[in-house]
Amino acid sequence: MDREYNDLIGDILEASGEKDNYNNKGKGKPLSKEYLKMDTFQHFQKIARDAGYLPPWLQLQKEISQLVHTCETEQDVKIINEKISKYNKMCPSQMQKNLISLSELQEAKRIW
Repeated sequence: MDREYNDLIGDILEASGEKDNYNNKGKGKPLSKEYLKMDTFQHFQKIARDAGYLPPWLQLQKEISQLVHTCETEQDVKIINEKISKYNKMCPSQMQKNLISLSELQEAKRIW
């Protein structure tokens, strides 16, 4: 062995022909000041939001809202309540909502 240490990443880059690119300082785009101000999770959230990603519970929330605003029958209420139960299992606890009834439909429309 001709080195004092094992450089696994360097060996991989050299074998792939990328070692020259790896050693060039200043190559690539510089990181923005905004990027450096955020932690990893905040940066991920920004990228996901910019890409139009919605967590499944938010997608379900939008679907329930549409159903509530077009609800007319007890059968519709039953379907909506099943979706609300599923939503409550997925969303953060402070975002959970009560089941609805046909008699309280106007209040449900205001909430959703």
